[in-house]
Amino acid sequence: MTLPILYSLQNCPYAMRARLAILLAEQTVMLRAITMTNKPAHMLTMSPKGTVPVLILENGVDVVDESLNIMLWALKLNDPDNLLYSQHADCLKEMLAIIEENDKEFKPTLEQYKRAKRYHNDDEEHCRQLCEPFVQQLESRLTQHEFLMGSMPSVLDYALLPFVRQFSRVNRQVYLQGPYVHLQKWLNHHLQSRLFSKAMFKYPLWLEENQDCIFGE
Repeated sequence: MTLPILYSLQNCPYAMRARLAILLAEQTVMLRAITMTNKPAHMLTMSPKGTVPVLILENGVDVVDESLNIMLWALKLNDPDNLLYSQHADCLKEMLAIIEENDKEFKPTLEQYKRAKRYHNDDEEHCRQLCEPFVQQLESRLTQHEFLMGSMPSVLDYALLPFVRQFSRVNRQVYLQGPYVHLQKWLNHHLQSRLFSKAMFKYPLWLEENQDCIFGE
């Protein structure tokens, strides 16, 4: 049986969210682990922009190369935990708006914060403060219910998880001492889960081993 091919980078938050969704949707793909310094020619042919994740569907022609689209592709095939909140018509629209805010506004400020910390810049605290409005928005949501949309997880939780994880790791001491009690609990819940461990399993690099790895079976 021909399976979709997923090109993935171990610690890329976009690739992480795609892997999480594939597992949650109980789908199976052939995972090809790569590095950004050595990109497979096949991946670049199928998706010339050269970023991960890249999903090549079973026909070998159709390509899904945006992480959110991969999440939606998987969950529209199968959503056993109702992560799309299908019973509430407006929920998906709301979740997609918050994910867009994460990707277009929070992620750039998070990158500034990471750079400031890495290079010991004087503006590290300022860069952290730029991240605060979005982080506090999540904290506020989690004071109302256990997950970002309600009492059960949603696609929003898993789409944001890799980015909140990055934020928590930039300056661990500041994060742990910050006003994020509910967010810390939420993040720990996910990071300690079997699902996250499975999504983060480290596969051999495809260009070194030239061996596809079955992911999600």
